[in-house]
Amino acid sequence: MEVKCRPDLHKLSLPVLSAVFVIILTSCCLAKQSPWPVGNVQVRVQDNIQRLIQDEDTDGDKKITVDDHFAAGNRGDKKFKLIDEGNRQYEVIGTYYLSNLLQELKLSEQKGKVVAQLSQERIFENPVHRISRCIRELYWNGLTRRIDEENIVPLFADSKTTTVDEFRYIYVPHEDDIAYQYFSKVANTHPELKIKVVRLPKVITPEWVKGRDGYHGLLSLALKRTSDGDWHGVPFVVPGGRFNEMYGWDSYFEALGLLQDERVDLAKAMVDNFVYEITYYGKILNANRSYYLTRSQPPFLTSMALAVYKHLPQNRASKEWLKKVLQAAIKEYRTVWMAQKRLTETGLSRYCGEGTGVPPEVEPGHFDAVFKTYAIKHNIDPHKFEQAYRQGKMEVPELDEYFTHDRAMRESGHDTTYRWENRCADFVTVGLNCLLYKFEMDIAETIENEFGGSLKLEDGTIEKSAAWYKQAKKRKKLMNKYLWDAEQGLFLDYDLVNKRRKLYVTPVVFYPLWAELATEEQAKSILDNALSRLEMPGGLAGSTQEARGELSESRPARQWDYPYGWAPHQMLTWQGLIDYGFEDVAQRLIYRWLYTITINTRNYNGTIPEKFNVVTRSHSVFAEYGNVGTKFAYITREGFGWMNASYQVGLDFLRPGLRRKLEQLIPPEWVFGK
Repeated sequence: MEVKCRPDLHKLSLPVLSAVFVIILTSCCLAKQSPWPVGNVQVRVQDNIQRLIQDEDTDGDKKITVDDHFAAGNRGDKKFKLIDEGNRQYEVIGTYYLSNLLQELKLSEQKGKVVAQLSQERIFENPVHRISRCIRELYWNGLTRRIDEENIVPLFADSKTTTVDEFRYIYVPHEDDIAYQYFSKVANTHPELKIKVVRLPKVITPEWVKGRDGYHGLLSLALKRTSDGDWHGVPFVVPGGRFNEMYGWDSYFEALGLLQDERVDLAKAMVDNFVYEITYYGKILNANRSYYLTRSQPPFLTSMALAVYKHLPQNRASKEWLKKVLQAAIKEYRTVWMAQKRLTETGLSRYCGEGTGVPPEVEPGHFDAVFKTYAIKHNIDPHKFEQAYRQGKMEVPELDEYFTHDRAMRESGHDTTYRWENRCADFVTVGLNCLLYKFEMDIAETIENEFGGSLKLEDGTIEKSAAWYKQAKKRKKLMNKYLWDAEQGLFLDYDLVNKRRKLYVTPVVFYPLWAELATEEQAKSILDNALSRLEMPGGLAGSTQEARGELSESRPARQWDYPYGWAPHQMLTWQGLIDYGFEDVAQRLIYRWLYTITINTRNYNGTIPEKFNVVTRSHSVFAEYGNVGTKFAYITREGFGWMNASYQVGLDFLRPGLRRKLEQLIPPEWVFGK
C-alpha cells in the first residue's frame, strides 16, 4: 500500500491525516518492518538522530523543514525508517512528523538517555496541540532566568556581556547593600568567572552611562531570602534568543501567557522585579542592562499587576502586595511619565529616552547609512567619521539630535519604524497616552474598589480615587483635542513642532479601544477607517504600505512597518475589539494570526519567531535584525516570549468551532473568504 504525503495534504483534517499515517504504519509488510504499537517504541537515540539528519536534513541546517523537501529536488515524500532496539523498522512519512520525531529524539538526548521510549501520540500530535503543550511544558521554563550564584553562568554566556577588559560586570543600585554584598561574595567565590561588581552612583546621569561604554553589564534584580537563609534571584522571563534579559513591555504580554498557563507565581515574580526596578533605578527599564539606565519602555505595570492580582487568593497578603505595586506605579507615573522630560506643553506625554551618543546595544552596521550621510556632509571617510564621533573627538549637534530621537523611538518599543521619520521625541503619541489613561483609570478604580477610595502610602501621602479619575478625564479630553482627527476618523500622533497631527496608520490606532477611552462612535470609526488598511492574510501589519512609503538602498525596510506583524499589536487589538462588541472581527484576526504561527511551526521544525511577514505569512524576515527565534539546531527550547503568549491567549479567545478548523489547518481564506 502506498500513500503519498504531498504538500497539499495540509488541506485535510489533521485527525484524518493522523489516521492516514497510522494506516501507513500498520499496513507495512516489508521485511523487518512492523506496525506501530499502541504504546511506546524503544529506540537508540543517537543512532536514529544521526541517520535522520543524514537522510532528511538535505540543506544541512540541523532541522527538518519543508525547505529540505525542495532542496532535495522535490524527490517525493520524505520518509524515514525508525529502528527500535529489536531491529524492527517503523516508517514515518511527512516533513511535520519527521520533525516531531527529531524533536522527541533530541529531547531524550538532552535528558542523557541512550535508549528512549517514543510514543505514537507525540510523533503524530496535532500541531495546534503540540505548539500549545510545548509552550506550556517547555518554552516558559526555557525562557526563565534568575540573577544569582546558581544561574549566573548562562547569563554570562551572552555575547552582550563581553567587555574591553574581558571582565563580566554586575551593577547594583547604590542603596542596595544586600545585593552588593551578595554579588561581591559570588565574585570572590568564582574567580574563574571574572566578575566585577560595581555599585552605581547615587545619581545616574547620561554622561555616566556614556562613560561606561565598553564596560556595560547586567543590572541586578530582586533577591529573595529562602527558608534555608540563602538568597535567590527572583525569576523572570526573557524574550529569547539574543534578548537574554528582562524587558519592559515584553513582560506584560509574557505575563498574560503565563497566567493563561497557570504560571501565576512566575508572572507575579516579574511584577516584583519591576517594583525593584522602580524602587532602585527610578523606572521600569527598557531591559536590565546598564546602558538602559536612562530609558524606559511603554508603561504596562498596572495592567500587568491587576492581571496577576485576579489570579491570587483574595486575602490580606495579596492586598498588601497590590498596595506595594500601586505605590511603585504612582512613583513611576509622576517621576517619569509626568516629569519635565516627557510631559509636553499640551498636557500629554511623549517618549524621550535620555542619553548621549550612539545607543551601545545596537548591532554593528545598523547606523552605517546614517554615518555615511553625515560623513558626506563633512567630507570625511565614513569609517573615520564614525570612529571620531563615537570617541567624542567630533561634535556634530545634528547627529546628537538624531540619536535623541532614536532613543525615544527605542523607548516606544517600536524600534525601528518610519512612523516618526527620526523625530520621535517631537511627537505626542497615541499609544503612550492611551497607556497612561489606562494607568490612571487602573489606579483610580483599584483605590476605589480595593481600598475604599483612599490609599495611604508609606510616606504618609494619601491617594484618592477621585483625583485619579479627574486626571484620567483630563487626559481623555486633551487626547480628543490634540489627537482625534474627525476627518480621518482616527486618533493620530501630534507633531509638537509643526502643530499638526500626522497620518501614519498602524495598529496603535486600536489602542483607544484596548484602553476603553474611545466612545462607541469613535470605535466604529476607527474600525471602519483602519481595519481594511491593516488586515493582511496573516494578521495586522505594523503599518499600511502607503504610510511606510517606498523603500530603497538609502531607505531600507524597518521591522515595525509593513509588511511585518507583531504579537503585542495583535493582542491589544483583539482585546479592544472584544470589549467594544466587535467579536466577529476579533475572531477573524485571531484565526489569521494563530494560523500563521501554526503553519510556520508545522513546516519549520517548531519555529516560533519574534515576528512575521503577515502578507506572505512567513517567518522569513530580513529587515534590520533578521528574526529572532528562527536560528536553532534540532529543537527550540524557548519559542519567543510574546509570540508564545499570543498563541496561548489567542487559543483561549478563539471560538470552539474555529479552533477545530485551526486544528484541521484550514486556511483563513477558506474560512472567511478573501
